[in-house]
Amino acid sequence: MLEITDVYKRYCGKRALEGVSLCLGAGEIVGLFGENGAGKTTLLKCILGLLPYKGCITLDGQPITTDNIGRLSFATCEHSFFPGLTPLAHQEFYREHFPKWRGQRFDALMDFFELPKNKALRSFSTGQKNQFEVILALCQGADYILMDEPFAGNDIFNREDFYKVLLGILEPTETVFLSTHLLEEVNGFISRAVLLKEGKILGDVSTLELDEKGMNITDYVKQCYHYQADRVSRALGKLTGEEDGL
Repeated sequence: MLEITDVYKRYCGKRALEGVSLCLGAGEIVGLFGENGAGKTTLLKCILGLLPYKGCITLDGQPITTDNIGRLSFATCEHSFFPGLTPLAHQEFYREHFPKWRGQRFDALMDFFELPKNKALRSFSTGQKNQFEVILALCQGADYILMDEPFAGNDIFNREDFYKVLLGILEPTETVFLSTHLLEEVNGFISRAVLLKEGKILGDVSTLELDEKGMNITDYVKQCYHYQADRVSRALGKLTGEEDGL
């Protein structure tokens, strides 16, 4: 279990995370949602030890150190690969450093995305780079796979098909923690939704609970954020009024 307990993070005195507590169990597919600046990326980076924080984050009761960090992987839109290396060179590097490297999964996903194996990553498009970043995270052999807006630059067909493939390849012990703005697209993919607002957890619910209430993730987020359905019409009304007064 990945357990986050009372985590705080500030940047130059400004709150980024405020008392965040959360548990992720084996085999869960959890969506992390929130507006820009809510703290999603900060939370993921704190889990990985990329940022200092106050609080406690443990993996099966143990602090996350060099001894167990290999059980976590990260797909980030900022990219963590070596741009001058080819995908095949990356595979050799990862095989040497991660004993549980999934070579068969790597080949299958490279074929699925139709990515060239012998070209340097710097020659890939933005969408292809993001696809490869996700492939590395999924093939490392980690138990907990963290993803931060991994599908930026990918067309809707690639994204929808990928969710289906991912559901088919994940093993019962693999946990996915996915930060994304694509609410409707992941509605049938995730099993749980966690909602952040201004660094605090605003909601945490299973999709089964939402189904029982006749709600989807978009409905839930709008409800938690007290979304005002008339905000567009009010804004247009003000703009029109200003124009009429000219």
